[in-house]
Amino acid sequence: MTAEPNGAPLEEFLADPDHCTLDLATAVARCAKALGLRHAVVYLADLQQRHLVPLTEVAPSPPIDSSLAGWCYRTQSLRVEESDRDGVTAWFPLLDGAERLGVLAVHAWTLSAQALRRGRALAALLAIMVTSKRAYKDSFVRRTRTAQMHLPAEMLRAFLPPRTIGNRHVVSTAVLEPAYDIGGDAFDHSLTATSLHAAVLDAMGHNLLSGLTSAVALAACRNARRSDADLRALVDNVDDALSQWLPDQFCTGVLAQLDFCTGVLRWSNCGHPAPLLIRDQQLIADAMAREADPPMGLRSLLSMRDRRVHEMQLRPGDRVLLYTDGVIEARMTDGRLLGLERFAEYVIRASATGELAPETLRRLIHSLLDSRDSRLRDDATILLFEWQPDC
Repeated sequence: MTAEPNGAPLEEFLADPDHCTLDLATAVARCAKALGLRHAVVYLADLQQRHLVPLTEVAPSPPIDSSLAGWCYRTQSLRVEESDRDGVTAWFPLLDGAERLGVLAVHAWTLSAQALRRGRALAALLAIMVTSKRAYKDSFVRRTRTAQMHLPAEMLRAFLPPRTIGNRHVVSTAVLEPAYDIGGDAFDHSLTATSLHAAVLDAMGHNLLSGLTSAVALAACRNARRSDADLRALVDNVDDALSQWLPDQFCTGVLAQLDFCTGVLRWSNCGHPAPLLIRDQQLIADAMAREADPPMGLRSLLSMRDRRVHEMQLRPGDRVLLYTDGVIEARMTDGRLLGLERFAEYVIRASATGELAPETLRRLIHSLLDSRDSRLRDDATILLFEWQPDC
């Protein structure tokens, strides 16, 4: 990450505490100069992952589905294009761990191996800066929205984690639509030293109170998880929170815990559609179908017994899909509901091509939204995690 052997320009920039207060455009320009690069522009994906929006200057927003910049975003790989007038542009993915933020365009008259290394270094540095600033910089949020956010969606999105997380053992990724008008759907995922925790929730109704119900459920999940509670105690914590603070509300959900070293998956189903297991490019019918417990917030219906926790052993390469009923009830162009089989078939076809899990879900949710006569009858949330052990 140096522009010259002693690394002085970039080291001086990083060591200067004032750089933390710079606007992103100035920081990008100074970092590029320190690395000896001609010019650089940051593009972030909009909320629905349809366009790449430039943050550091006025420029067109290339579509993710039909541009070289979009190809870089979709595949998380370097792309280069040449121009007789402007020299060479290299597109680098901007990644926060497994989360796709956008791309970085680096412009140069010629592109050497050294310039590519410096471009990668700049992309890594800027991804950290974007991640650290976007939590409190409304300018980032405004640029990446294309419609007015409804109040329930504004509240609930404040509680959601990044779309994608992962490590060398497991990746978990999620999408949620309608992006600007969600009511009660939510997802959560997190990593510990040995486990992936994942959840999909669907609260009763489609209003601010529905969003508040899911928000309380998310907070109760995290509160228990961060106290090292086991899965049954985690669900009990959600029951207690809803019973105490929102006694007339309830939500369905699947809460799961995967030990990514052993592949042991444990889950609890609270009145929700059963997860789907895809193994060796096939849907394993009813592999995770179990009798569901009552929704969270309705523990009185359990008849004095504990919540059930189910367990199974995954195999390397297995993909597990958690979803809300708005997904399979989406009506397609032919007038039929999407249904479980077509939902699973789409994911199987995409995974057979080697497509990355986040890209599979991005294209799937767009296919539900973009078909001429298709429509969502309810919030639609999908969370997919894939186990690829390396222990």
